Amino acid sequence: MVNYKDLGLVNTREMFAKAIKGGYAIPAFNFNNMEQLQAIIKAAAEEKSPVILQVSKGARNYANATLLRYMAQGAVAYAKELGWEHPQIVLHLDHGDSFELCKDCIDNGFSSVMIDGSHLPYEENVALTKKVVDYAHQYDVTVEGELGVLAGVEDEVSSDHHTYTDPAEVVDFATRTGCDSLAISIGTSHGAYKFTPEQCTRNEEGILVPPPLAFDVLDGVMKELPGFPIVLHGSSSVPQEYVKTINELGGKLPDAIGIPEEQLRKAAKSAVCKINIDSDSRLAMTAAIRQVFHDKPGEFDPRKYLGPARDEMEKLYKHKIVNVLGSNGKAE
Repeated sequence: MVNYKDLGLVNTREMFAKAIKGGYAIPAFNFNNMEQLQAIIKAAAEEKSPVILQVSKGARNYANATLLRYMAQGAVAYAKELGWEHPQIVLHLDHGDSFELCKDCIDNGFSSVMIDGSHLPYEENVALTKKVVDYAHQYDVTVEGELGVLAGVEDEVSSDHHTYTDPAEVVDFATRTGCDSLAISIGTSHGAYKFTPEQCTRNEEGILVPPPLAFDVLDGVMKELPGFPIVLHGSSSVPQEYVKTINELGGKLPDAIGIPEEQLRKAAKSAVCKINIDSDSRLAMTAAIRQVFHDKPGEFDPRKYLGPARDEMEKLYKHKIVNVLGSNGKAE
């Protein structure tokens, strides 16, 4: 058993309470490799923002569970080297799909886990989430549950439709499971294709404009669960400058579209205290690498293309922290 506190990590309980009171959201950035982790920690340390390092089941398999634990411990040490005296860093399992996976992560130093039973019948979702909560709370690990279904594809998580969260269910779910936060569905979705062209309109330049998020659903949830930590998944904005670079340099991302940042800023000022971002960093990394390969076709040193990719991701993370989520300066 490896306790996350021995790695210098924290859980989400206190940071969520502060975020709700302060009207900002905590960035939850997914990572798969060293360069992503370096960029996340450098951005969070320089902006003094609490941060959640998110790892999916697929990313954990890719990185290796043992290496991942030491990477998280190293991230805390790196943050201190950068002058962040008291780092507020969470290691979180994103979309855990079984009790066994959540337990293994808890036993190996994760400070927070998500159990995603949203695809199950309601009572089975309640039972599975409660089982995870009962185990996690023995070790002061926080648990995120989910109600509603998000469309899109992210690692092993996929759905061809979305189902909005029913505000009438949230009190019963939160009370019976004891979960610490709740991921809801209000129109966000996974991946770089969050909406089909048919769901969007086009502006005068012919650029796709996505439909607005269902803030009425969010308002309904907050009315039923005042002050309860709410989470938004699938909240990448799919920056069009990265899509443009990728497409111009040999990529194929037709009609990739994300969540407008002004809508995320609005959500961050409410009880939404955790916003998940994954695809944006993938796009930043891919665009930077394609640019190097285009400008220097003879380059084969990974440091020469992964380095610029890391720098571009750091710039993206800082932008999200300061201009979208408002979490800068909240972890001095």
